[in-house]
Amino acid sequence: MFFAFFGGAWLVLWNYRAAPHRLVPYALIAIAALLLFAFARHRYRLCDAALAGRGGSADNAASPQERRRARWFHIINVGQWVLLLIVANVLVNIGLVAWVIPAAILIVGVHFLPLAPLFSNSGLYFTGGAFILWAALYPQFAHAGPVDPIGCLGAGLILWASALASLARA
Repeated sequence: MFFAFFGGAWLVLWNYRAAPHRLVPYALIAIAALLLFAFARHRYRLCDAALAGRGGSADNAASPQERRRARWFHIINVGQWVLLLIVANVLVNIGLVAWVIPAAILIVGVHFLPLAPLFSNSGLYFTGGAFILWAALYPQFAHAGPVDPIGCLGAGLILWASALASLARA
């Protein structure tokens, strides 16, 4: 569900930077994001219901392990947002505003790496690695360098591909 939402946000940013006055892509992105979100939510509810039927969901919700996992999830995500704000401000203030998007993609990618073992989800290594690789490569090959809207497009598509891969495995 997170990947559906944030993938859609990256794609909206791509459209805004590439063709801000085209309304049809915004609508298509919103529809696709909502459909992916709804499908992910449906699958999540099915899995949660199956666990509850076996006594898993309710028992694990209050376990010390689940509380620890939730605490680390929040710490990692808050750290990501704080680092994004700091790095973006530093880049803007030293005159490297063009590198804010690649830096954001890199930071988001790195934040997935500790989440993979935390949730025992090896797919997050792929997502993080793809983000890190994309942040490093697209500025070198994109027509407009680091400011090219393709950076946001790639980030959104990576998240949606990861969402679909996770749903296929679930």
